[in-house]
Amino acid sequence: MERRPIIALDFASKEEIIQFLKKFPKEEALFVKIGMELFYQTGPEIVSFLKSSGHDVFLDLKLHDIPNTVKKAMSGLAKLGVKITNVHAAGGIEMMEAAKAGLIEGTPTGEAVPELIAVTQLTSTSEKQMHEDQLIPVSLQESVLHYAKCADKAGLDGVVCSALEVAAIHQATNPDFVCLTPGIRPQGASVGDQKRVMTPADAKKIGSTYIVVGRPITQAENPYESYLQIKNEWNGEK
Repeated sequence: MERRPIIALDFASKEEIIQFLKKFPKEEALFVKIGMELFYQTGPEIVSFLKSSGHDVFLDLKLHDIPNTVKKAMSGLAKLGVKITNVHAAGGIEMMEAAKAGLIEGTPTGEAVPELIAVTQLTSTSEKQMHEDQLIPVSLQESVLHYAKCADKAGLDGVVCSALEVAAIHQATNPDFVCLTPGIRPQGASVGDQKRVMTPADAKKIGSTYIVVGRPITQAENPYESYLQIKNEWNGEK
């Protein structure tokens, strides 16, 4: 089955999204990511708009709060019909279990429960920052693996992680554990504010389940051409 890179729609308004989507063929079914910037500006309506346009949605809100609050929030988000959503693993196993329960509880009868994944360490975080800002003394990889094992124990489908950590996470959990990897950059592209990056081809080799690509597509002169190039590379095509 052909895999689609998830496009990070890091825009501030629905109007910007509409203009961006006009650069793609209408029949092209995309997999897109809605983050905090867009969701907080537009609300759930943007999810409905994208779904009605034939696109799948990863709702990237990274919930992190007390278990009961996260459970209730997830119950509400489940009604939006997204494909994937997430929490912060730092919230702990009890919180992640509550998030999963809320997601199952809120999913309308007959519809698929969205995949629930947990953020380990942001790909913008370096080991030095983790040590100094979070006071976590272990290595970055040890921290990521610990969070991944906690997410697995909580019954989540997988994690958000750097592609550099995918192989170790699969060894620590199981081969089917979802590894969604942002920080993907085509060969020669600027890394921006990402610290731990990888090309689509390398992410494929190492076993990433999903890849997320933002600026190399959204800020490209020809977004559709850039999308196809990354999609082909992700699927092992020239």
